[in-house]
Amino acid sequence: MKIDAAMRSIIAHTAPVKPKTFNDMEEAARAMKEQDSRRDSIFRQSMEAQKHASELLEKKFQEAVKKAKETPDTGKPIRDFDLD
Repeated sequence: MKIDAAMRSIIAHTAPVKPKTFNDMEEAARAMKEQDSRRDSIFRQSMEAQKHASELLEKKFQEAVKKAKETPDTGKPIRDFDLD
């Protein structure tokens, strides 16, 4: 990078050389296969989580209902505005 001090601006700039991502096609193909298997694994985990999502939501709902029944209703909550 060349900078002109008097004008305070860049005169010339050479972009840095980016290294190659892969050295050969076999390495690139291997990386693609690993990426595909990782994506499939994540998809399978997501599918399993969705299968049990309704059961989990039902358990959370039942727990919230149980907690609501155990907690006595104290009526209308007092607000700071009401105390003035």
